Amino acid sequence: MERWSGRVAVVTGTSSGIGAAIAEELVKKGLKVVGLARRVERVQELEKSLKSAPGKLYPRKCDVTKEEEVKEAFKWVKDNLGGTDILINNAGVGSINTLTDGPVENWRKIFDLNVLALSMCTKEALQSMKEKGVDDGHIVHINSVVGHKVMEQAAMYSSSKHAVTALTEGLRRELVNQKSKIRVTSVSPGRVRTEIGQASGATPEMLKARKDLPTLQSEDVADAVLYVLGAPPHVQIHELMIKPVGETF
Repeated sequence: MERWSGRVAVVTGTSSGIGAAIAEELVKKGLKVVGLARRVERVQELEKSLKSAPGKLYPRKCDVTKEEEVKEAFKWVKDNLGGTDILINNAGVGSINTLTDGPVENWRKIFDLNVLALSMCTKEALQSMKEKGVDDGHIVHINSVVGHKVMEQAAMYSSSKHAVTALTEGLRRELVNQKSKIRVTSVSPGRVRTEIGQASGATPEMLKARKDLPTLQSEDVADAVLYVLGAPPHVQIHELMIKPVGETF
C-alpha cells in the first residue's frame, strides 16, 4: 500500500458500515480520501476521529443517484485534490420484495443506486484518471455473494448485484482494448453486520432471526479492499469473494 500514500481515493456511501471502514483504513494508510454520502454529518464525525492519521478524510455531501451531484463531486476532487486515483463504489441498498408483488418503487431504488449510480461514478472516475494522466488507477466495486447466485425474496437485489458482476468484466475488457493499465475489481462479501438490514425494510423479527448467523464485520471487507489495492500493478484481482466461516448460502 506504500505506493498509494498521498494519492486520492473517492469512496461512496461512507456514512456507516463498509464505506466508513474502508475510508478509515485508507486514511490510516496515508491516502487523501473523499467520502461521499448523503448523511455527510456522519462522515464529518469520522473525519474528527482521524485527525492524527497520516492521510486525510474530506467529507462531501452527495447523492450518487443524481448525475449532477456526482459530476459536481468529481469536479471538486479535480479542483481541490488534482483528480482521482482510486474509486471505491460502495454505496448500495437492498429491499425485501418479490417479483410477483413488488413494490416497483423499491425496484427502482435498488437499480438507481446499485447499478446506475455505480456506473455514473465509474464514468466520472475514469475521465478524471485520464485527465490526470493516471494509468495505474483502480476501481473497486463492492459487490455481494448474491451477485453470483439468487436468494429468496431478494431476486431484484440479486439482479442488481449480478449486473455489477457483468459491469466489472465489461469494464475490464474496455480497459484492455484501450491498452490501459487501470484495474477493476469486484469484492463480493457474504453476510456483513451493517445497517443495510434496517434500511432494506427487514422487520425486527427478521433481524432477530439473523442475529446469531455467521457474519463478517465491515473491517473484514475493508481489509479485503486493502489486499486488492496492494497487489502488484501487473496483477488484476478480478473477483474476490469472502464469507464468514459457517455461512450456509
